[in-house]
Amino acid sequence: MTATTPQATGAHGAFRAARDTLLRHRTDYEAARAAFSWPRMEHFNWALDWFDAVAEGNDRTALHIVEEDGSEGRFSFDELRARSNRVANWLRERGVRAGDRVILMLGNQVELWETLLAVMKLRAVVIPATPLLGPADLADRVGRGQARHVIVRAEDTGKFDDVPGDYTRIAVGPPLGNPEGRQPWLAYEDAYRAPATYEPDGVTRAEDPLLLYFTSGTTAQPKLVEHTHVSYPVGHLSTMYWIGLRPGDVHLNISSPGWAKHAWSNFFAPWNAEATIFIYNYTRFDATRLMDEIDRAGVTSFCAPPTVWRMLIQADLTRLANVPREAVAAGEPLNPEVIEHVRRTWGVTIRDGFGQTETSVQVANCPGQPLKPGSMGRPVPGCAVTLVDPVTGEADVSEGEICLDLSARAVGLMTGYHGDEERTAEAMAGGYYRTGDIGSRDEDGYITYVGRSDDVFKASDYKISPFELESALLEHEAVAEAAVVPSPDPLRLAVPKAYVVLSDGWEPGPETAKALFAHSRATLAPYKRVRVLEFAPLPKTISGKIRRVELRGHAADSPGEEYREE
Repeated sequence: MTATTPQATGAHGAFRAARDTLLRHRTDYEAARAAFSWPRMEHFNWALDWFDAVAEGNDRTALHIVEEDGSEGRFSFDELRARSNRVANWLRERGVRAGDRVILMLGNQVELWETLLAVMKLRAVVIPATPLLGPADLADRVGRGQARHVIVRAEDTGKFDDVPGDYTRIAVGPPLGNPEGRQPWLAYEDAYRAPATYEPDGVTRAEDPLLLYFTSGTTAQPKLVEHTHVSYPVGHLSTMYWIGLRPGDVHLNISSPGWAKHAWSNFFAPWNAEATIFIYNYTRFDATRLMDEIDRAGVTSFCAPPTVWRMLIQADLTRLANVPREAVAAGEPLNPEVIEHVRRTWGVTIRDGFGQTETSVQVANCPGQPLKPGSMGRPVPGCAVTLVDPVTGEADVSEGEICLDLSARAVGLMTGYHGDEERTAEAMAGGYYRTGDIGSRDEDGYITYVGRSDDVFKASDYKISPFELESALLEHEAVAEAAVVPSPDPLRLAVPKAYVVLSDGWEPGPETAKALFAHSRATLAPYKRVRVLEFAPLPKTISGKIRRVELRGHAADSPGEEYREE
């Protein structure tokens, strides 16, 4: 059992009241906007004050993990409460203290969830990391993150052999031995012998740091985003609302551990709703097997990045007998043709959402609301979103940078960029948090994504949105992926150039290029047409986002075999 204080009881009540307001108006956007306000607590520890309070004596499944070989694990809310208590007690014995930085580099395994809960209970700070990271990335995280402890899979311990620092080393999984000269690793499994009753050794202030995220770095060195004990745990009430989660739902989100979206939809949002988190832990994507598992697990809500949705529609979607009630996408804007294909086959509309590592969801197509083709929806309850002209600074314009009004600060907004006051001040200048993304707004308040402010370019003095052109290309059956950047042109300053990854069965060459140029002419206004094509793989960050900055440099300095419109 976990100790309860009057402060904890008050925090739980305030959080539940705010959550229940959103559940009550789940499909009534206007009512939710009017009724919802963020709970403002002085003290709050989501793991103790919310999760444990919900979990004690609760035998419903909180986490269901299915492995590729068919084995599976089911863990109830109460089991995870007790397991995380044991881990918290054991980590405290190993020297983990409030404020300590802990690198957590695990896959989709139960230890990830119980450790997140445990570290939160200890009031330490989590630095999430993907197992894909190499020694150089880890040295950066240990150094800039000032990590005092690392918890990693046993098979990844060797990556730390040359990572300097005085930090506790904890390995999850069968020991691999300690070659001579290597520092010893503690065995995580010893934690299960610790007591199942946990007593906190202090109160958690709402503004205390909880998470430090290294961003994916599409244009520069990764930034270090700081979140508090309320900004993500409480902020993701808006994410729960956007997804449309209800108590008792079974939610599947396809996302890799270590990235913010995993915390969004594989931790906070579903458990805010008291839903089950379902994981199909595959190593190689198989659309048919995924749909089989969705059916078998009774998944009611499904979230996936655009890349997965694009792969899914190439399979036989009719195979899925029991279609999820809710379907959403995030990470990058979803192309309209994918939405239409799923709507025709499943009778469900994929609802787009927009947010960042720096925030919870800001703009979304929420349940039960009319959707407009190409639009990512309207500001979610609790978020004061405005468009600001990036040149003049004028607010409330019809096209401009998507910004959050700091005078009505959304709880889900980060504290800032840790250790970088200059970059934080730049992002928060003029009373707005500036996302760096450009959008346009119609008369009904719907916002359509235009592109990153540094991705939008001019050709013949016309403003070009790469996303619009990429969406048009993806409508052609030959195109699996596409990225558009400016290519230097002596007459027009720049023309749109597309880097294209072809679908199976298509070969690069002049005939395919001719077909894509014809498609571009048929679907785009003359000033927007793709003028140059190159068939090449797309450079991406470790989190899967396209590095357009690299493509822009390639187009300007060292283009490959290009095809130009005749």
